[in-house]
Amino acid sequence: MNIILIRHGKTQGNIEGRYIGTTDEDLSLIGIKEIKSIEYPYADIIISSPLKRCTQTAELIYKKDIEIFEDLKECNFGDFENKNYEELKNNKDYVIWLESNGKMTFPNGESYDEFCIRCCRCFEKVINKYINKYIEKNIAFVVHGGTIMAILEKYSHNKSFYDWQIKNGEYLCFTVVKNKSDINLKILNM
Repeated sequence: MNIILIRHGKTQGNIEGRYIGTTDEDLSLIGIKEIKSIEYPYADIIISSPLKRCTQTAELIYKKDIEIFEDLKECNFGDFENKNYEELKNNKDYVIWLESNGKMTFPNGESYDEFCIRCCRCFEKVINKYINKYIEKNIAFVVHGGTIMAILEKYSHNKSFYDWQIKNGEYLCFTVVKNKSDINLKILNM
């Protein structure tokens, strides 16, 4: 089975460098224009986070039904939500979070472990739903940067979370190899 992981297009919060997790922003006009300018791989099945920036991106790219999975949402950034570096740089909790290499729980938000477990369980759920019936199909996941990083950190087995950052609108393609106990990914493009 071939998988396409697509990061949603730009929102105004992305343009302003804000931590946009649970904030349900629309795509910006720039984001829409950029998505329309990229040729994406064909997909038989479209999976999306429920947040507007993902569903709007999926609708622009693929003119097909979209399956929504709640657990593919971006991390809840808690007290840092919808703020940028300039607004947070003097916040002691933010400084501590940065010093933890982004592994500390966001104040009043989600922990790194909770987030990664949630995303990966959902990814596995989708893979297990389709792997036997649609082994020759392409599945596109239109999700968030953090969601992509969580999935690839766990299943690629060769890089850490922050090594997998991709820009808005970018995508990665890979094949899924599943044995009885594990899912492994073979990256096709970088």
